[in-house]
Amino acid sequence: MKIVVGYVKSPEGAAAVDRAIEEARLRNASLVIVHSSKGGLREDVDEAVAYQEQLDEIDRRLAGQGVAHEVRQLTRGKDPVDDLIDVVHNTEAEMIVIGLRRRSAVGKFVLGSNAQQILMDADCAVLCVKASSNR
Repeated sequence: MKIVVGYVKSPEGAAAVDRAIEEARLRNASLVIVHSSKGGLREDVDEAVAYQEQLDEIDRRLAGQGVAHEVRQLTRGKDPVDDLIDVVHNTEAEMIVIGLRRRSAVGKFVLGSNAQQILMDADCAVLCVKASSNR
């Protein structure tokens, strides 16, 4: 079994990785950690380097914990949701784990557009995780 994790550099992204590790252990699954950015001329080089450093740290952490995994930093010019759904299809993943931001009363009316699109487009289970309030 494979579990795909959509990673962004935020408390919600860290919470998604933490929960995906728990799910991988419970289900004897491997993880595919995915960060997607469009890249190109608009890409901030410092931001790309910072993401790579964080993904390398996640890779070391998972290896140290003995969790089967791979880490993908995608810069194919696609929308991050499309990249995530593509990875799910290509790996035949059975679950996606994503982080959700806490929202105001008005914001609760509509999920973030990426989260909503993932929920609508995914052909597998989607686990949405909030960061704890003490992160």
